[in-house]
Amino acid sequence: MADGLTLECVRESLIRQEDTIVFSLIERSNYPMNSPVYVEGFADIPGFTGSLVEYVVRKTQAVHSTVGRYESQEEHPFFPDNLLPSLLPSYNHPKVLHPAGDAININTTIWDMYFNQLLPLFATEGDDSNYAQTAACDLECLQALSRRIHYGKYVAEVKFKDSPDDYGTLIRAQDRDALMKLLTCEAIEEMVKRRVEKKAMAFGQEVTLNGTDKEVKYKVDPFVVSRLYEEWVMPLTKLVEVEYLLRRLD
Repeated sequence: MADGLTLECVRESLIRQEDTIVFSLIERSNYPMNSPVYVEGFADIPGFTGSLVEYVVRKTQAVHSTVGRYESQEEHPFFPDNLLPSLLPSYNHPKVLHPAGDAININTTIWDMYFNQLLPLFATEGDDSNYAQTAACDLECLQALSRRIHYGKYVAEVKFKDSPDDYGTLIRAQDRDALMKLLTCEAIEEMVKRRVEKKAMAFGQEVTLNGTDKEVKYKVDPFVVSRLYEEWVMPLTKLVEVEYLLRRLD
């Protein structure tokens, strides 16, 4: 990507990531809320006082760090203090972003959004005791959302390279509001909302063979997916873009 970083290749990646997000939400919808997963101390794990989902995320990212996952600029851990040194030689991932962008990690915000705002919108009430499976699905959702939102760094980089004078003036002035306005294209955002809603319809439709169902049923309400992008994914992505640009000339 180092030599081929264009707005088109970034856009194609964002579109592919829509599929990953929709499918991860569908997988999570197979289980009810299973509230004990989020209660601190419920799992009674020796030496650990957090929730089961936190334990799964921490342990999973620790294992992944030993094989170099977080050496890539595309990856952002939820618990950076829990990473371990890689046991493998460096993969020499392309460094296409400005080094100052490495400090940008809004996973705390994404964690709060997912569990306190998004999850109650599509997970049904109930408890089926599939706690480990539920936590694993939550991890997949969190990782997909984090990768998509932090991809704003790549969006910002390619936009900066396409219009260095326009962005450079605002960056030197540290004009956060003007940068946000310059980055925003309402027509594209509306198109994205419609596209992810249609994907949720296509991917999550419950299929029957007899054709007698008058009302189409979806595993995840397509409107919820559209709302996810409108209220959280796109605004948080633009927040990442602005934070990256403010540091771009450092």
